[in-house]
Amino acid sequence: MSRDVTQLVRDRRVNALAAWCIVVMLAAVSVTSAVQGDLLWAGFAAVVAALALLPPVLLLNRYAMLPWEVLLLAALPVVGRVFATLSVTGNLATYLSVAAIALILAVELQLFTPVRMTPRFAVVFVAITTMAAAGVWAVVRWVVDQFLGTTFILDPTVSEHVIEEALMWEFVASTIAGVGAGVVFAYYVRQQVGTNRVPEEVRPDA
Repeated sequence: MSRDVTQLVRDRRVNALAAWCIVVMLAAVSVTSAVQGDLLWAGFAAVVAALALLPPVLLLNRYAMLPWEVLLLAALPVVGRVFATLSVTGNLATYLSVAAIALILAVELQLFTPVRMTPRFAVVFVAITTMAAAGVWAVVRWVVDQFLGTTFILDPTVSEHVIEEALMWEFVASTIAGVGAGVVFAYYVRQQVGTNRVPEEVRPDA
């Protein structure tokens, strides 16, 4: 076996192993959050893990994993949210986690489908997807507040004006995080797409 082929196989296996370890870490965060009573964040971590597992499940190939660097970047805010001690830190982790979902979706489209994005379009796509995800996240929390009596958004001790202003600032922060994630993905498109870590049999152009 030539050195190039050996390197190719090793890169795929190492990337898949690292990516699977990160998925296990996300699953552990989900379970830990559930045990601590933070069911909403447990569900969020589970969603991130599920998105990471879409390629190997749909393609029936355990090596069809996201590049581990991208998955780690997406997982860090989710893990950091568990250990956050300040509300500001927790909110920041939330904004970055929402952007991480958009980043994962963009990378999966780029690697495992015929879709190809230019760097400029990638920034816009990730930013808009982040804004959409932030909106869905806000609706989920509002529904949970309505039916379970929680105070994720609807706090009876806070005026409606304060709640609306906080929600708008949350959308602004999520948008900024989305633009940042888009820039990261644009750099990824330039530097990483076309590397040998995605098995040829699952590449759309193979």
